[in-house]
Amino acid sequence: MKLKPLAALVAGTLFGPCVLASTQGVVLSQIYGGGGNSGATLRSDFIELFNAGTAPVSLAGWSVQYASSAGTSWIVTPLSAVTLAPGQYHLVKQADGTGGTVSLPTPDTTGTTLMSGTAAKVALVSSTNALSGSNPTGSTVVDVVGYGTANFFEGAAAAPGTTNSTAVLRKAAGCTDTDQNGNDFASGTPTPRNAATALNTCGGTPPLNAPIVPVCSAVTLSAGTAGSAQARASDTDSVVTSVVATASLPAGITLTGVVPASADGGTATATFNVAASVAPGSYLVPLLWSNNEAQTASCTLSIDVGGITSIPAIQGPGATSPRVGTTVTTQGVVTKVLNNGFFLQDPVGDNDPLTSDGILVFTSTTPTVQAGQSVRLTGTVTEYNTGAASNADTASHTVTELTNVSGLTVLGTAAIPAPVLVTLPEVQNDDLERHEGMLVTIPGPLTVSQNYFLGRYGQLTLSAGGRLPTPTNVARPGAAAQAVDADNKRRRILLDDGSSLQNPNPIPYIGVDGTVRAGDTVGDITGVIDYGLATNNNTGFGDYKIHPTVAPEITRTAPRPLVAPVVGGNVKVAGANVLNYFTTLNDGSNVCPPSNSADDCRGANSTAEFTRQRTKIVESLAAIDADVVGLMEIQNNGATAVNNLVAALNARLGSVQYAAVPDPSTGTGTDAIKVAMIYKPARLSRPVASISDPSAIHNRPPFAQVFEAANGERFAVVVNHFKSKGCTGASGADADQGDLQGCFNARRVSQAQALRSFAAGLPTPNVLLVGDFNAYAQEDPIHDLVTQGGYVDVVGRFDPQAYSYVFDGAAGRLDNALATPSLNAKVVGAAEWHVNADEPFVIDYNLEFKPQDLYQPNAFRSSDHDPVVIGLDLVKAIEGTSGRDTITGTPGDDVIAGGEGADTLTGGAGRDVFVYRSMRDAGDTITDFVPGTDRLDLSGVLASVGYSGSDALADGVIRLVATSAGTAVQVGASGTAPRTLVTLRQVAPAQLLGGRDF
Repeated sequence: MKLKPLAALVAGTLFGPCVLASTQGVVLSQIYGGGGNSGATLRSDFIELFNAGTAPVSLAGWSVQYASSAGTSWIVTPLSAVTLAPGQYHLVKQADGTGGTVSLPTPDTTGTTLMSGTAAKVALVSSTNALSGSNPTGSTVVDVVGYGTANFFEGAAAAPGTTNSTAVLRKAAGCTDTDQNGNDFASGTPTPRNAATALNTCGGTPPLNAPIVPVCSAVTLSAGTAGSAQARASDTDSVVTSVVATASLPAGITLTGVVPASADGGTATATFNVAASVAPGSYLVPLLWSNNEAQTASCTLSIDVGGITSIPAIQGPGATSPRVGTTVTTQGVVTKVLNNGFFLQDPVGDNDPLTSDGILVFTSTTPTVQAGQSVRLTGTVTEYNTGAASNADTASHTVTELTNVSGLTVLGTAAIPAPVLVTLPEVQNDDLERHEGMLVTIPGPLTVSQNYFLGRYGQLTLSAGGRLPTPTNVARPGAAAQAVDADNKRRRILLDDGSSLQNPNPIPYIGVDGTVRAGDTVGDITGVIDYGLATNNNTGFGDYKIHPTVAPEITRTAPRPLVAPVVGGNVKVAGANVLNYFTTLNDGSNVCPPSNSADDCRGANSTAEFTRQRTKIVESLAAIDADVVGLMEIQNNGATAVNNLVAALNARLGSVQYAAVPDPSTGTGTDAIKVAMIYKPARLSRPVASISDPSAIHNRPPFAQVFEAANGERFAVVVNHFKSKGCTGASGADADQGDLQGCFNARRVSQAQALRSFAAGLPTPNVLLVGDFNAYAQEDPIHDLVTQGGYVDVVGRFDPQAYSYVFDGAAGRLDNALATPSLNAKVVGAAEWHVNADEPFVIDYNLEFKPQDLYQPNAFRSSDHDPVVIGLDLVKAIEGTSGRDTITGTPGDDVIAGGEGADTLTGGAGRDVFVYRSMRDAGDTITDFVPGTDRLDLSGVLASVGYSGSDALADGVIRLVATSAGTAVQVGASGTAPRTLVTLRQVAPAQLLGGRDF
């Protein structure tokens, strides 16, 4: 069938239907995913195929592929290399459940896919290459069925949903195919049919004189072990009655049984015994089949006995070995030894770029071989899924390996094959499959994009072309973000430590300073290509990895930022995630709200851990030195946790500088964690009480406080922590929509909308939103706040590529700062301080899983999110008149312009700026100018006299003259007499600092 492009997307849906027109004749005729579940009769899931056409179709090289209802990864089950006659069924058995009482009829193909019992997508594909994306297209897609809530299907609607006791069945026993899943399928009792089921030729009668369809599959047997081989044949309109070998049978191979077909369309079989005495080699047995209508057909049965099967022949050209389940003897050179196996490579290869020359030999215990030894062994060809059975990603990227190893013989030493040069990014994703198990060299530099699993698994994520961005941090969700994601996959590889053991000691790749940071670079890497999980979750994604045979060289190109970002302004605001700061220890004996059970206790497990955690957080907050800090992930136990943190911070600073903003009377929600706020009372006051939004849409209510600076300028800070991207409990619009925004995106959009309404009611237009929005910079919740609320992404304004969090090897910004337009005009700087996201998890406060403890009492890895720091220039603008004014500033920071006339100006406390625009402003006296703190802004007056240089003092345009009253600041253009602009009372010329004061 051919996939036709869609003319338009259905409004409000992510993907539309597809239209398929049959050209092959074979269709998906029945799908059942409830096997072995509660209430099921059948033990197994299955997919059924049916030849609804008029000609035989070979399934060689075909596959059925499965994806979840909104999934983008497809699990591949290669089909047996058989020919399907018109009207014939083909049964594909999938995963078994734990229940059920009835086994399936004999399957024609066996897979291991764990299918959904309610909704999913299944594709029939004329290749074994895994499809990609939620709605795959291409000439290899023969048929697609989406059922239940699937987002991809033929026609206008999906087929009905299923249950543990129902399947979806193509109508007319498989013959109905109008390219409309919703019309062509009905739900009903699962009725699995296999190749032995009576033919159901569509259109009434089989084609006249249909041919005999023989099947002779290749069989591989171990030398010295007796075995058997079988061939079969069928004919849709006659009875296959006999078979003969048209050449003498090799010694030791005998035809022991022929079973004729029982009726038209039935299957005849021929069984051969292979004696243990048959010498290693390949044997061909040509067969001639006959039917009751004097027709004949031929096929050749291939029997391989023992001998040496080359590694490229074992690997084959596809994603899986063509010899899965067979026992083979092979030999090669050991290239890399692991703790539970080793890699073996053919020293010559077969010159086929599609077949790997290397393979993993799994021994389960420490191997006795060494790199550089030539060995011969016998083993079973296995495709190993490194993740869970339900993991579509790892199930479609199984590792070809040899297991049940016997007869391991060291033949001597040999030169290790030269590594093959492999460059990243891959041209096509999964190009590295052809190098699985082979020794390669990948040119550098490669960039460390993630180090989270370094301490646990000895693993770094590397990328070509710089760091990997989180797709939705740089592109809008959907197609644009998916294009970035596809690029990331082609650029990425895992650097492993060559061991399956956890918690390595010493930790590999760590520098002498106790870290390796994301952003550091690695030179050329030589090692063996493998595949495995990229996360600590067996349902997470996998990736290709390299086990180095030469120690990689890592360069510290991302040095630690030892000081917090300098953001300017006169008020500094920060947002900081404190990573489950709980004063109630998570030691198993305590309980925490809201459930009042141990399950809701998080954070430190012991007093020792808590002390280490608090030390790191305090060091971070002390270094930031913000006037206001919004806190996320602090225990929701009233004022206890936040006051504990404030006390420790003040003790670290040596004086009482910070206080907690009291919890609002409108509450902090019922979650185990909350948001909170601390501030410096000596710098800011709270003119009104704090307030929160108690709307039920929030998991953790936004927390707002209006602050007033000493000069009377007001602004509000709103701390937020939106719903996470985890999928537990997600359904409907909150389920993962496949656009890379994760689960609960609809909830987060609703939270953003509620936040806009809440913030609009605050008693100041100057509002700053900070916190963990659990939404990256281009995702819908942030887009709503910017486009619908008018907020400005102030961090993105200064750095569009800014990030605060690393997940799955990609860096993005969950921790945001957004300002109303009026406050945005006062934002003079904003940045993330990269003390956390770039650091390995293993250096944090935890004590478990650390045979090598690299903890240091500093700010680095105080959390898993980077803090964000914002600088506000909140100055009071005071304008004089054209007459003689006496102006007194506020106790805070002021910008004072006396204007024309001789004015008496007093700035008061704070950092004050006195503005002069022309010589008509001359004759002023400033009564309290403080050199180094206050400043004269003379840019306007200098321009008015025609000066455009860079140092008016050195050029003599500005002169400082000592008087009895202080210092007269005189201005005069070149060639003119200087005139006193302003007198700085009780200030000597030597006290003035030139560029600092003017």
